[in-house]
Amino acid sequence: MYTTPMLDTGIIVVYFAFVFAIGFYHSRRERTSADYFLAGHSVGWFAVGASLFATNISSEHFIGLAGSGASTGLAVGCYEWSASICLLLLAWIFIPHYLKSGVFTMPEFLERRFSPGCRAYLTYISIVAYIFTKISVSLFAGGILIREIVGWDYMTSAILLVVATGIYTVSGGLAAVIYTDVFQAVLLVLGAIVITFVGLDQAGGFEGLRRSLPPDFFHMVKPASDPVYPWTGTLFGTLILGTWYWCTDQVIVQKTLSAKNVSEARKGAFFCAAMKILPVFILILPGLIAKALYPTEVTGDNAYPLLVMRLMPPGLKGLMIAALLAALMSSLSSVFNSCSTLITMDIYKKYRPQASETQLVQFGRWSTIAIVVVSVIWIPFIRSLNDQVFQYLQSVQAYIGAPITATFLTGILWRGATAKAAMTTLIVGGCIGAARFICDILHNAWKMDLGFLNPVVEFSFLNFSTIVFFVCVSLMIGVSKVTAPSSLERIEGLTMEWRAMTFSRADLAITAGVLAATVGLWVHFA
Repeated sequence: MYTTPMLDTGIIVVYFAFVFAIGFYHSRRERTSADYFLAGHSVGWFAVGASLFATNISSEHFIGLAGSGASTGLAVGCYEWSASICLLLLAWIFIPHYLKSGVFTMPEFLERRFSPGCRAYLTYISIVAYIFTKISVSLFAGGILIREIVGWDYMTSAILLVVATGIYTVSGGLAAVIYTDVFQAVLLVLGAIVITFVGLDQAGGFEGLRRSLPPDFFHMVKPASDPVYPWTGTLFGTLILGTWYWCTDQVIVQKTLSAKNVSEARKGAFFCAAMKILPVFILILPGLIAKALYPTEVTGDNAYPLLVMRLMPPGLKGLMIAALLAALMSSLSSVFNSCSTLITMDIYKKYRPQASETQLVQFGRWSTIAIVVVSVIWIPFIRSLNDQVFQYLQSVQAYIGAPITATFLTGILWRGATAKAAMTTLIVGGCIGAARFICDILHNAWKMDLGFLNPVVEFSFLNFSTIVFFVCVSLMIGVSKVTAPSSLERIEGLTMEWRAMTFSRADLAITAGVLAATVGLWVHFA
């Protein structure tokens, strides 16, 4: 078990001091619901982009990406480079409509574009998914990291991190979340870069790494028959799920809603798109390094902790611990704040439209406290989950993503999409995803024979999501054709108007640069 030296302890203490200082500073600045939930629409592009990146990179990335890298190679990086393209879609297609509509939440946007029923569906689905998947995923993976690297008791450390994160989130709202994310993003990237360079040096550089591992570890495009990463799912399925996550998920999009204007929000998305090229090299590559250096000891999830324990001297080990804490806390704080925003603006304000700004902020704070309490209560159950069941919990998000992507994308790109079509698509697509999830549990976790459904369960979930997406788009179009359209006045500004789009030459240059880098890397590692 690792005993934390004084130098490492000092670094961790300084980390917590910075986080709390930033959080409490912003707790003195918010006054209205827009200040609390959207940081007063005052955030610049760098903070938006850094916060998007830090929100996405959580403890499960250090565990899951490195573990997958050690097991199968770079193929899992398809999610990271697809994210860069999805962030460009967020910048060009989604952000202008979100900011022009003046919404606080994604369910609110669905109501304005379609109907109150769509808003209610997305609100409750999101809250349940956040508590039972996002928070669970972060705490489960965080528990593995903390136990393996620091040796702290799982329950004590998990409760401490949840409560600590809750304190600055409750006090400072989204501004505190965003500006602590900026600090945490710098820290986690710096820590991950250090361990990658140290590990590569030990492995004999990239060429030494290639000599130590099978050639297919360095190919990201797999045959169509691959059970996990078929090229069809890698190219299309990841884009569909990525569009849901990066372009329609409240936890992510709320950061862009806090921007000063469309230009700053767009630049923030561009910045994050460029940053998303890094995880393949600083999170997945360390998994390959661990496999090359310790082939008999790496079991998957222990790849990253093993590197930290074996390669990092005192001081740098403290930096890595702080980076791992930053990854966990940045994601938790964003989920806490987004849950609070959904509960306050989509439920409380919906039933109490006369509520004052002060009441909204106070209810938002109490909502965050409630989410923190639920998270603490949920910790013992998370600890009892095994790796396999936990993997299925995480896959819930993949199965609910396709119909939501289809609804948002069709609704923005096509004026003819109707409210009845949207509601039908969300329900039918959600039921298909739920059915596949239940079959996964029965067949894979409980080893039940499902007869004629066995091939469906064994079908790659990335390919499955692609098919569900196109089914949902067809449903949107088909039902819209036979139902009454919304009035053009009602949806003004909520659908795409190509001729009204504004942009600069710099926007085009950055977009072209990110696309060229992403496509070039795909081709190189194909």
